[in-house]
Amino acid sequence: MGHASSFAPEQIADYADPRQVPAGARERIIVAACELFGQRGIRDVGVAELISQAGVAKATFYAHFASKDDLVLEFLERCHQELTVEQIIVETRRRTEGPIGRLLAIFDVLDEWFHQDEFQACAFVSTMLEMGVTHPLGAASVDYLSQVRAFIQMLAKEAGLDQPDVFARSCHILTKGSIISAVEGDQEAAVLAKRMAASLISDHGGAAALASRTSLTTARP
Repeated sequence: MGHASSFAPEQIADYADPRQVPAGARERIIVAACELFGQRGIRDVGVAELISQAGVAKATFYAHFASKDDLVLEFLERCHQELTVEQIIVETRRRTEGPIGRLLAIFDVLDEWFHQDEFQACAFVSTMLEMGVTHPLGAASVDYLSQVRAFIQMLAKEAGLDQPDVFARSCHILTKGSIISAVEGDQEAAVLAKRMAASLISDHGGAAALASRTSLTTARP
């Protein structure tokens, strides 16, 4: 996940204005944050360690981020774009047509993620649990996770399922639960969750649509 840079730490001066900071310094800070926060969580990583890991000066860090919390928010946004929520939505849409197929494909995407060598816990789930839902960082994580639930609810409405809001809440429990199970070491968590999602679809009036689908196993090679 690292990014190469031509700047050695001793070449980074104390810049008060972000526009004067050498190109790449901000990205290096974000990369350091992604590595450290992803490995150890939020509270265990201090600003001094982030500065050392990024190879920048203290003033350079604060020229870009007023506080550690501001950097955490940027870390969560990067995860949203590259690792979890947005990737799940985009990949699900790419794989198949039709709302029922896409509801099930969510778990195929999760399954492939769980089997990656570099798999780590979802940053949003981890941050929410670590910081609590009343903390601004926990609340931001809840907002990101709610986008998956909103996507599921939209697909449920398109599929004509009964009580799409209740379905979305239930299915969202399956996605989050499978992530936690995968962190515990159960790499087949998404396969099991997909089967439960199929039963949930049937319970909400989607039995006929499911009948046209011949397999509920994942597409993982």
